[in-house]
Amino acid sequence: MIAFAGNSLLCRVALRETGIDAASFTTVRLLSGAVMLWALVRLSQRRVEGSGSWVSALALFGYAAAFSFAYLGLSAGMGALLLFGAVQATMISHGLWQGEQMRPLQWLGFLLAFGGLVGLLLPGSSAPPLVNAVLMLAAGVAWGVYSLRGRGKGDPTRVTAGNFARAVPFTLALSVLMMGDMAWDPAGLGYAVASGALASGMGYAVWYMALPLLRATSAATIQLSVPVIAALGGVLLLGESLTARLVLTAMAILGGIALVILEKQKAAAAS
Repeated sequence: MIAFAGNSLLCRVALRETGIDAASFTTVRLLSGAVMLWALVRLSQRRVEGSGSWVSALALFGYAAAFSFAYLGLSAGMGALLLFGAVQATMISHGLWQGEQMRPLQWLGFLLAFGGLVGLLLPGSSAPPLVNAVLMLAAGVAWGVYSLRGRGKGDPTRVTAGNFARAVPFTLALSVLMMGDMAWDPAGLGYAVASGALASGMGYAVWYMALPLLRATSAATIQLSVPVIAALGGVLLLGESLTARLVLTAMAILGGIALVILEKQKAAAAS
């Protein structure tokens, strides 16, 4: 979870304090992530299936690109909260579309989380820039789609490696289109490589190793810590402010999602 939160911190500090542009950050992140994951797959030497797909790679690219451009105007904690809320809303909505039934407390949790997202976006002195917020919500939807498509597709590390590799042509095309704004420096490239190779590549690999050892409820609820870690990291490491709006809406969003998850597990255990 620290690695996942680290993506927000690394992207924010790179775009705020170094010369790298958002498109270049995205390209270096995905390229270094692909190299790291390919190396991990080669080192594992396990005979398992999984290769990824072009559609999933497009969703991955959409997430990474929108994520980078969103952080041109969002704090680390604000961005992580918007991203996480949009991911969970996408996955919950997909379940409803597939005919999944929710208990009354799950509906309460869903409405609480949705209300938190709305409260986060309401106009005010501490409101995030609308364009950046919409981009981060789009990144969350793309990541939700990517996660849904990845279920049961083979070895997670191999699938992720294949998707990262396929996403590279998309992000190279983005960099060519944004060539007029292209800029980088050693510090910015370093943050982008750390985001791709360590926070993304190694982070996903460690998560997939730990996942079989966790109960479904634990695996789902532990992810609630990511926006919290990102917000605290932004305050302690980047000097960002922790506003009352962010704290209150975070409580609503994370509390509501936790209620949905826990009630879902209770329903599964009772059936």
